[in-house]
Amino acid sequence: MAKKIATPHDEMSFLDHLEELRWHLIRSTLAIVIIGCVAFLMKDFIFDTILFGPKKMDFPTYKFFCKIGTFFGIDSDFCADELPFTIQSRLMSGQFSAHIWTSIWAGFIVGFPYVLYEMWKFISPGLHENERKHSKGFIFTASLLFFLGALFGYYVVAPLSINFLGSYQVSQEVTNEFDLASYVGSVRISVISCGLIFELPIIVYFLTKVGLVTPEILRKYRKISLVVVLILAAVITPPDIVSQVVVALPILLLYQVSIYISKGVLKREAKKEAKLADQRAKKS
Repeated sequence: MAKKIATPHDEMSFLDHLEELRWHLIRSTLAIVIIGCVAFLMKDFIFDTILFGPKKMDFPTYKFFCKIGTFFGIDSDFCADELPFTIQSRLMSGQFSAHIWTSIWAGFIVGFPYVLYEMWKFISPGLHENERKHSKGFIFTASLLFFLGALFGYYVVAPLSINFLGSYQVSQEVTNEFDLASYVGSVRISVISCGLIFELPIIVYFLTKVGLVTPEILRKYRKISLVVVLILAAVITPPDIVSQVVVALPILLLYQVSIYISKGVLKREAKKEAKLADQRAKKS
């Protein structure tokens, strides 16, 4: 079926928009599947090197915290020889299922810039020319923030959580033998959730553009946000102050940056309105 090419003056119906969205979703899904197939063939690297990396005590994060503990003369669990837990698969299809889903999620993470590109192609025709002009770096910025968040989740949140939960015991009678799906899910959630959390400045930018968020609102709820962030950090990290601060600081920094972004958007909108007012005044 030939795809309708719309000009800037075309009026598209609701069904036309749905058809357009369908093709963007199909191309995005196809990209994820293709990258996922490549990831499926790289099983050893994906699992042994990436996913099971935070399980090994030679992981860079553990070395870093071990050196800090040694510097201050503190005995640290990060200096242990190995983590006291094993990973097993208790379902007949457990390993194959984990392989399939991990490949798909790897396709989404690596293909995130292209998915953004397809979504942007769908949204951008509805924007004014000046709005598209000011949003030229959207895909690059959003992708950069996502990958920074994913790296933060992988190198900070995931290993801290794995080290704490993998070492935690209520009794010496109980051994930690985690299911493969549970372990992989923990790493996946840490990586993807942090990647999405790091999109906060982009989200605030667009919410400010549509008038739902202002710098005053962000400042008003800053204290509440601080409490929420500290609670979140306490949940996903070991129960020590250093780990909670390490996780909370980047999120708080993003929140502060979002305030400045919101302020900048409103200033630019005010200048634009003033310029339009001057043009109207000159014409009249």
